[in-house]
Amino acid sequence: MIQPDFDTLYDALLARDPGYDGRAFVCVASTGIFCRLTCPARKPKRENCTFYETVYECMEAGFRPCKRCRPTTPQASSDPVVKSMVEALEKHPGYRWGEPDIVRMGFDPSTVRRAFKRHFGMTFLEMARQRRLQEGFTALADGGKVIDAQLTAGFASASAFRDAASKVLGQAPGTFSSAPLLFTDWIPTQLGPMLAVADNRHLHLLEFMDRKALPAEFKNLNKVAKGQIGFGRTTITDQIQRELDRYFAGQCGQFETPVALHGSEFTRDVWRSLQKIPAGTTKTYSDLAKELGRPSAVRAIARANGANQIALVIPCHRVIGADGGLTGYGGGLWRKQKLIELEVAYKAAS
Repeated sequence: MIQPDFDTLYDALLARDPGYDGRAFVCVASTGIFCRLTCPARKPKRENCTFYETVYECMEAGFRPCKRCRPTTPQASSDPVVKSMVEALEKHPGYRWGEPDIVRMGFDPSTVRRAFKRHFGMTFLEMARQRRLQEGFTALADGGKVIDAQLTAGFASASAFRDAASKVLGQAPGTFSSAPLLFTDWIPTQLGPMLAVADNRHLHLLEFMDRKALPAEFKNLNKVAKGQIGFGRTTITDQIQRELDRYFAGQCGQFETPVALHGSEFTRDVWRSLQKIPAGTTKTYSDLAKELGRPSAVRAIARANGANQIALVIPCHRVIGADGGLTGYGGGLWRKQKLIELEVAYKAAS
C-alpha cells in the first residue's frame, strides 16, 4: 500500500482522523515521542513531524511511545496474544523480560514472536529492551544519576544497565564526568537514533548508534577531552537536531553547525574536501585525491574517509567506488543508499 503524502497525513493528524489509526504514526522531533494520529495531545508543529507506517520504524528511529495514546497497543486489540503482552509491558515497563516470562503467562514464545513481528515489525523482547534503554539515556541527558537512569530504563541492576549502555558507548555510564566539557545526547532520525557529542561551540561527534566503530571513537574522543565527557545537551546539540530534522524532511541539504575536527592535518584536509561535495552529488576517492593535489594518495584518502566521526555533516557517504558502485560505509550500505536517494531531490531543486 502506498503511503499518503506528508500534507495528507499532517491534515489527518490535525483532524485526529480515525481512518489512519494503526496505518500511520507521527514521530515528533521536539519531544522524541511517537503517537497515533488520533492522539488527544496538543498537536506538534509540522516541521517537527515525521510519519512512519509501523511502530518498528518509529522505535528504530529512536522515538519512544506516547503514554497517552499508547501506539504500541494494536487497534481494537484484536490479537489476544499481543493485547495480553502489551498490557503486561505497560504494567511492568521496568521489568527485564525474557522468554521464561512469556511461558509463565501461558504463551508460546515463537507464537508471541510471530505476532509482534506481524503487528509491529519487531519482537516483544526487542520492543521491551529498546524502550528501557532509550528511557535510560533520556534520564541521563536530563541530568539524572546513573541509578536514576537504571531505574527509569527498567534494568533490574546497575550492572545490567551498564552492560547495555556500554555496548553503545564503549564505557559504563558511571564513568562519565559530572562536570563535563563535552556533552552526550541522542537524536532520533528517520534512519535510526544518532549519538551527538558537543560543547557550546562545536559538534565533536555524530554517529548512528549501531555503528560498530562508535565505542572506539567515543574512547578516543574521551582521551582528547581528558575524561571530561558527560551527559546533557548544548546549544550545538539543539542546532544539529534542527538541521537534521530539516535534512530528513527534504528541506535543506547543507549543515551550518560548526564542527571540531580531531585528526591529522591530512585527515582534516580530506574532511574539508568532503564538506565541499554538494548534496545530490557523488565523487570517487580518485576525484578527491586529484583535488587535494595528491593523486597517488587514494588509499590514504579512503582511510581518512573511513575515520570520519561526524556523519552527514561531513558527508563521507557521498564518496563512491571508481566503478560507480557503493563502497563501505560505517553506518551501513543500506543507509548510504537511502542518503544518496534522499539527496537526489536536493540536486533536482538546485
